[in-house]
Amino acid sequence: MTASDKEPTDVGVLRANINNETSQINWSELQRFFAGGWLIYVSSETNLLDVAVAFSQDDKDKVSKWLTSGEVAKVSDEQAKQWHAEDAIFWSTVVKPWVLIQPSKEPDTPTSDQTQLH
Repeated sequence: MTASDKEPTDVGVLRANINNETSQINWSELQRFFAGGWLIYVSSETNLLDVAVAFSQDDKDKVSKWLTSGEVAKVSDEQAKQWHAEDAIFWSTVVKPWVLIQPSKEPDTPTSDQTQLH
């Protein structure tokens, strides 16, 4: 087996592990991560699992593209204030040291992007 034969399996296992660790969380539980500068916003148009895998693999090209487009960004003070007022709910996963979050449209129902996660 060559390294390229093994890679899809490794990525598949990584995706499955990240998927299993993805859950919903309230803003109030995320505030300490925001204060520490570890909170990363992922837009609803971007697949949270794809971003988490790219972060895990240190895929600078993909991450840079998302950062440039604004699809992925550090959480701003304005976002934090709004989400605090709403006690918003997010899909979240951890890729140390980062906590990746994506707004959830419904508290108990994944968004159409999120249905790919489960």
